[in-house]
Amino acid sequence: MSAAELDRAVELLVRQVGHWQQPRWAAIAEGGNVSRADLVHRLVQELANLGADAEGEPRRGVPRLDNDLALVDQLRVVAADLVAAGAPDATLARAAAEVAATRSAL
Repeated sequence: MSAAELDRAVELLVRQVGHWQQPRWAAIAEGGNVSRADLVHRLVQELANLGADAEGEPRRGVPRLDNDLALVDQLRVVAADLVAAGAPDATLARAAAEVAATRSAL
């Protein structure tokens, strides 16, 4: 069930931000002091870290690409990698909660 929850949370976030152009990505996130793009990149890195932990691999930095429009694809990839890594349901639920929290902050 948690893999489905994560997939759903990612899809909701993608629907929310997938059509954004650069100015919307560059805007400061609600109630924060970082751009929306930085907030989503932080989420991508967190999911990548959870995936590395689930695989027993070292954590690696996710590149911050010049084009913020790529963040949606990065999010989809690291979420799929986390599921493919066979992460426990508790980890998948945590990831889904992180995605939902990020979505709320945007």
